[in-house]
Formats: sequence, structure tokens, C-alpha cells
Amino acid sequence: MAFQIQNLEGSALLAFPEKKSMLLSELTRRFSAPLKDAVHYGDLIYLKDFNEVPYFARTVMKKPFLVKFDSIGDAAAALKNIQRSWAPYQYTCFRRGQLIQEKLPYVNLKNRNFPVKIPSSPIGLYTLIDEHTMIASAETTSPLPAGSLIFNEDHENPPSRAYLKIQESLSLASYFFNTELPGEGSRCFEAGACPGGWTYVLVNLGSEVYAVDRAPLADSLMNNPKVKFEAHDAFTLLPEQIGECDWVFSDVICYPERLLSWIKLWLESGRTKKMICTIKMQGEIDWDLVKEFASIPSSRVVHLGYNKHELTFIHVEP
Repeated sequence: MAFQIQNLEGSALLAFPEKKSMLLSELTRRFSAPLKDAVHYGDLIYLKDFNEVPYFARTVMKKPFLVKFDSIGDAAAALKNIQRSWAPYQYTCFRRGQLIQEKLPYVNLKNRNFPVKIPSSPIGLYTLIDEHTMIASAETTSPLPAGSLIFNEDHENPPSRAYLKIQESLSLASYFFNTELPGEGSRCFEAGACPGGWTYVLVNLGSEVYAVDRAPLADSLMNNPKVKFEAHDAFTLLPEQIGECDWVFSDVICYPERLLSWIKLWLESGRTKKMICTIKMQGEIDWDLVKEFASIPSSRVVHLGYNKHELTFIHVEP
């Protein structure tokens, strides 16, 4: 075997597809990171003096190293000597990267069907820099291959593509908090439900949904016996008017400050222990405000692969 390994300081951050500018903005505005010395490998950014985990990084190489190798077999052997599971991110030498992956133990890199259980076993990440060099890390911040969860899409039945966001956020909620998905016997409240992408997912899981919006849902959902619809401004309804809910959801376009107050109102009411809400950004991100969302106990703030210029708040109490 002919390979050499050189450990690196700092970390390497992999941006979400087409979101590298957002990651760079977060690094600058939230962390004041020293970007002048950054090394770019496609959407992967190596920073020698940085060890934080940005929201707009889909995964982070926490302990990166360089591997110099002679052959495809040597590259695979170098990775296998460290641990079993590896996933690629490639921006160059694509065919060579594919051949290396074929020599590694099998990892499911295919699109998934919902619901999906996210594995808890560690998975490394590697990226070819040239034909004989790669940067890699066995320790990463995501259990997903290259930090991505991509679903097989249904282009016919859901009333909007927003259904993919709730599929991803529910999958992450289950992974982060070891909680069951909504299902038979669950009562869910959805604020701003039109046209019904999230409601569609919830009723297909077996839940009953109290959906509130000024505009009606798709006809198929308005006629679904599991859906109770009310035409109203959802944020003006108090928790005591809605009643106990197993889950509360919101994908409403509103100022983040208003959403934060609404979330606190629900949690202080004690009428739900589980919430998933989209934090829609208005212009530049107020990172101090995001910190307030993240500081709520039993909560996580994430950027989903299916998010746009937004973050997602996930709350699950024990």
C-alpha cells in the first residue's frame, strides 16, 4: 500500500448545494471567521483556525487530514484502515472518485422514501483534490452521507413541494430527540397551512390535523375527514382556543420576532411539547435573534436541505 496521511488543523465545511454564499455570509457575520486564508474545494471550505459548526454547513469535517496516494486501491485502503463508512463529496475527478467509492464498504447514497430512520453509526467524508490527493475526516457533524437527506419526490399528489421540508424536519426530530413521528391518534395543529403540503404529510402518517389559514387547502385535503380547517389568522388564535396538541407546526411567512413570541406562548401554555416551525429570514439574518430560538430548552435550530433562505426550529420535550 502506498499512501501518506497528514493531519490538518481546523475544520472543513461543506455548504448545502447552491448555498455557499449563505455559508460564507454566516462565517463572516456570525463568526467573524478569517476567510482570507480559506482554501476552497468546490463547495468545501477549509479553515485552519476555525472549529465552529455553522447552520449553513450541511456537514463539517471536524478532524481533517490529507491523503497522498498512488492508486485507487491505495486511496480506499487508507480510508478503510480508519473506519468502515465513508461518503464522497466530489467537485473534480468524478470518475476516479466513483471508483474509490466502489472499493469501500457499501453506504446507501440513494434517494430515500419517507419515512426514513437516520442511522446513528459514524460516517466519514472525503473529497478528491486531484488524482492523487484527497482531504478527508472520519469525524463529521452529520450522520447523513455528505450531510444530505434527499427524498424520492411525488410530483402528483402533494399540493406543494413544501411537503419535503416537513419530511426532512420530522426525520431530524426523530434522530435528534429519539421521538416517534406523528401518527394514528396524534392531534396536530398547523398554522398557515395553505395549500397543504405539510398537512398532506401529516394525514398520510395517520394524524388528525387542525389546519388554520386565511385561504383554503387543496380540495383533496378539505374533503379529508382527518382535516379540520378554519379560515382565520392562525397567530391570533390562543393555545387555549386550540386545545392540547401532540405537535404544533408553522411554515408561515412572518417576521422571526413574531414567530419567537408565538413559540414561547405555546410552550408556556403547556398545551404542546413538540413544535416544528420555519424561521423565515427578512433580509440579513439577525444572528442574535437566531440564538434566542436555539437557547430554548429541548430545541434545535437547523438549516434543512429543502430550506431556502430560512432556518427550521425543532422542539421536542422529554
